Amino acid sequence: MQEMILILDFGSQYTQLIARRVRELNVYCEIHPYHHIPQDMKGVKGIILSGSPFSVLDEAAPQIELDKFFGKLPLLGICYGAQYIAKQKGGSVESSSTREYGRANLAYMEKHEVLLDGVDENSQVWMSHADSIIKLPDGFQLIASSHDVEMAAYKDTQTPTYGLQFHPEVYHSTNGLDLLKNFVVDICHCSQSWTADAFVNATVGALKEKIGKDKVVLGLSGGVDSSVAGVLLNQAIGSQLHCIFVDNGLLRKNEFENVLASYENMGLNVKGVRSAERFLDALKGVSDPEEKRKIIGRVFIEVFDDEAHKIKDVKWLAQGTIYPDVIESVSVNGPSATIKSHHNVGGLPDFMKLKVVEPLNSLFKDEVRKVGASLGINPALLNRHPFPGPGLGIRILGDITPEKVRILQEVDHIFIKGLKDWHLYDKVWQAAAILLPVQSVGVMGDERTYENAICLRAVGSVDGMTADWSHLPYDFLAKVSGQIINKVKGVNRVVYDISSKPPATIEWE
Repeated sequence: MQEMILILDFGSQYTQLIARRVRELNVYCEIHPYHHIPQDMKGVKGIILSGSPFSVLDEAAPQIELDKFFGKLPLLGICYGAQYIAKQKGGSVESSSTREYGRANLAYMEKHEVLLDGVDENSQVWMSHADSIIKLPDGFQLIASSHDVEMAAYKDTQTPTYGLQFHPEVYHSTNGLDLLKNFVVDICHCSQSWTADAFVNATVGALKEKIGKDKVVLGLSGGVDSSVAGVLLNQAIGSQLHCIFVDNGLLRKNEFENVLASYENMGLNVKGVRSAERFLDALKGVSDPEEKRKIIGRVFIEVFDDEAHKIKDVKWLAQGTIYPDVIESVSVNGPSATIKSHHNVGGLPDFMKLKVVEPLNSLFKDEVRKVGASLGINPALLNRHPFPGPGLGIRILGDITPEKVRILQEVDHIFIKGLKDWHLYDKVWQAAAILLPVQSVGVMGDERTYENAICLRAVGSVDGMTADWSHLPYDFLAKVSGQIINKVKGVNRVVYDISSKPPATIEWE
């Protein structure tokens, strides 16, 4: 039985960070909305209650049946979770004039407290709260204070119940991982046995049992997620797996040929399908980014379905869905507002009567890479930058033409090759070239030009949830800009994007 930590999400922006940090400790955990608590609690070793944008004093504040867990399993409340436990058990929470946002330092810590073992005196923590706990419930004990807030941490003296006003999951909390380890290992007694190798062994066995002798079809993209899913399935079912790699005409320069060659070297049964004309015809004259995404998604499904029907008796569709996609599809307040269309989690058109298998849907992106390494996949593929499903279609702002695709492919090739040649590629989370719907005046030789402007974008990130623009060397940018303008016909101006996420997204569309 898989042991796990259950994280109940009250809507905090940091909830995924809690899970990521627990996973760093080789302890499996799952996030569930507070109103979708699993019926089967077998294997649950402890529960973490997240923060929330709500106040516990609001009438519409999220509520759970606390007594269902209290005293039965170790319990850790973070921010809202800590306030909720305190209030439900008879303490007092007030909207206080003493508010803390950002960095703070612990001014007092209870000595010999298991939860705080290894936490330095005056340790920096990250606060983000307007309400404060004013009075602890009977039988509860204060174990830490900050300079401004007395009730920074507490415990129940009778049960393994703890509360933290600060956020240990945020990287600004310098001993946050130590604190979480104290909870999940020393208090919840988790074995720290959830490793990439263990995941591969368990998943291969489960896939064999689930799929049996059935055939499976998988759409490969050349990216990390679908590639790791393919190799994992190949280990489990071998030749029963049929992979399809579609050239939508919006891939990088020479990507179709290069990716096919790499898959053949990995022993995957892959069919390459050239469909560029079909996609570009469907996109002709369309400028709206959301409409472009929908057209690319629709045509991909049509092409994929045509090819899948050529394989007899297919029963399963495999997808490279990863855990953040699953979380997003069942958020605290329903699906999040659409920033941009994503593939549907487990979603298929009605005409594709296939069962779905998603072998990576419990993993974060960095965990997918670790599993890929465990499977022996080439590091060059595993460390590829994320590339959007719609490809260059959402990096060409405005309508898409074959000539614009050609221009952007050449520019992108120069930019990415330059990053690799200067040993900058692995220092960047994601890099992109964007063809702007702007033409500008320039001079080449003795002639005035009126040609396209290109924007280069490179960001650093841990998981893509937030990102900061990469401070690439000026010499590198000057070199790449010169190469683009001199070698790519149709471009006479290059700019560099220095906006971060948020407020900007990584992609422009």
